[in-house]
Amino acid sequence: MAEQRTVDLRTVDLRTVDLRSDDVPSADVPSGDVRSGDVRFVDPDGIRLAYQVAGPPQAPPLVLLHALGERASDWDEVLPALTDRHRVHALDLRGHGRTGPAPHYSLDLMRADVLGFLDALGLDRVDLVGHSMGGVVAYLLAAHQPRRIARLVLEDVPLPRPREPVPPVRPAGELDFDWDMVLAVRRQIDTPDPSWLDRLALITADTLVVAGGPTSHVPQQGVAELAARIPGARLVTIPAGHLVHRARPAAFTAELTAFLHASG
Repeated sequence: MAEQRTVDLRTVDLRTVDLRSDDVPSADVPSGDVRSGDVRFVDPDGIRLAYQVAGPPQAPPLVLLHALGERASDWDEVLPALTDRHRVHALDLRGHGRTGPAPHYSLDLMRADVLGFLDALGLDRVDLVGHSMGGVVAYLLAAHQPRRIARLVLEDVPLPRPREPVPPVRPAGELDFDWDMVLAVRRQIDTPDPSWLDRLALITADTLVVAGGPTSHVPQQGVAELAARIPGARLVTIPAGHLVHRARPAAFTAELTAFLHASG
């Protein structure tokens, strides 16, 4: 069992935090300030997706996918370092933030949402960054539509192997995400589609895998195997725990921009 600790639901990935514990505090989550970029909406396939956009309109597109229980503004601290050479699009995935609830949830549907988003905005080929659950969505998309992803960055993303299911306990108070979405995603993370592991070999994007090191609650041997299964992927460890881009934003953006610029 994970070590019990005080949890701020605005900054912790709910897929990997110990939601079994009764000491998880109430979650009265504010909408959050959007410090960098405009908030816009697009409606691919009947889902009204909210996204935050910043950077020069003609710059190469970069798409950011947040972790479970987060939203686009989770990237605010690192966004300014990315917008000098990219047009950055940070999404609120289905069931999160301003995108709000949906009738059905799965990681495959989130993958389809992101692909619909790219189509709706006419983004033929993009760089894609995903943290934790957002990283799962990112590698599913990169394996499903390899041509659409030029460069892929996976931040402390778990390997898709089955794990022992433990029913999560809903935090008290108002949530900034749909609890039904948490339950659906947890089921898929606990028992992932067996094909996901094999399909990692289909990814053709230049790939950087960022591991959070020994204080992360994501098994680091799994993160290393994830990198090993993606052809040509490079693994770098930033010892910051699971929330790498929050805990060490300068180190994260240095690795990210060096990778994007060098491979570009």
